[in-house]
Amino acid sequence: MTAEKGPIRIAVDAMGGDHAPGEIVKGAVEFAKSGDAQILLVGDPEQIGAELAKHDTEGAAIAVIPSDGVIKEGDAPALALRQNPRASILVSTGLVKKGQADASVTMGSTGGAMAAAAVILGLAKGIERPALGGPVIGMAPRTVIVDLGTNVDCRPQQLVSFAVIGDVFAKHFWNIKKPRVALLSVGAESGKGNRQIRETSELLGKSGLNFVGNVEAHDLLTNSVEVAVCDGFVGNIVMKLTEGIGRATADLLRTRLDGKMAGEDVDSVADEIFELSNQVETRGGGPLFGVNGVSVVGHGAARAEAVKRAIGMAKLAVDTGFVSQMYQDLESVHARLEEQ
Repeated sequence: MTAEKGPIRIAVDAMGGDHAPGEIVKGAVEFAKSGDAQILLVGDPEQIGAELAKHDTEGAAIAVIPSDGVIKEGDAPALALRQNPRASILVSTGLVKKGQADASVTMGSTGGAMAAAAVILGLAKGIERPALGGPVIGMAPRTVIVDLGTNVDCRPQQLVSFAVIGDVFAKHFWNIKKPRVALLSVGAESGKGNRQIRETSELLGKSGLNFVGNVEAHDLLTNSVEVAVCDGFVGNIVMKLTEGIGRATADLLRTRLDGKMAGEDVDSVADEIFELSNQVETRGGGPLFGVNGVSVVGHGAARAEAVKRAIGMAKLAVDTGFVSQMYQDLESVHARLEEQ
């Protein structure tokens, strides 16, 4: 839903996240000062105004949109939507639906963002719930894994939809003309895996995508594919194991090298390892896959720099026509499979 005239308008949920509204407003101001988009800060006007007063906003296109309440992590999303219809994430998403914003960004409740996007924006063909995906491992920054936790039980047709969306993501965000698509499985050989994997493999072979077969977990570190498809149960385990290993390794380095290297050198190496294994946290955020509009969800612990990157991700999704291309390709692939 890109505006035909004027700057891109991005609605930012100023009240969502562990460090809201301070870090959210700070990151939004920093992005707005680049002049690349108009920022609509959604939330409590008094709190937002107090934070804006701390920054130089001259030349920044910023408007404040009032809302009332916040959907917090842990709240039951469906119930929260009914009980708090003026919550900041709902107002932000509603601006996109009404054409008053081109994208929404939140660091708040993932469940709340998903529910808001599904109910307010609607879902694409073949999508039963929004999916989360993106690069997880810094050693392979151009491998998107879909799904990362929102769809724990998937039929083969759903996994095909994830493959299509990942393919569009790689094309639009990384300019890769023919992304390599694979299924994450217990073996690279054809026929390996459970029934879900075998049936999905057969469908992907007929999809018209550049399907290269199965990959194993260690292949996710090697840049061997651009799109790795799995259900959210597997994807979330991969993501959290990677994050945990990185955090534990960084802590181990600090302990073992204490007194043997300069403290700043140890911290530099440890921080790099942490960032390589915590891409979801450090890259800012990513778009919800499968919804009819650009809705970017970031990490709850995001600071200003990550908020700024998430807003940039939203702008790129609008600039490249990510959603319209996703819809077009989903229709095309499912039509091809239905004909066979």
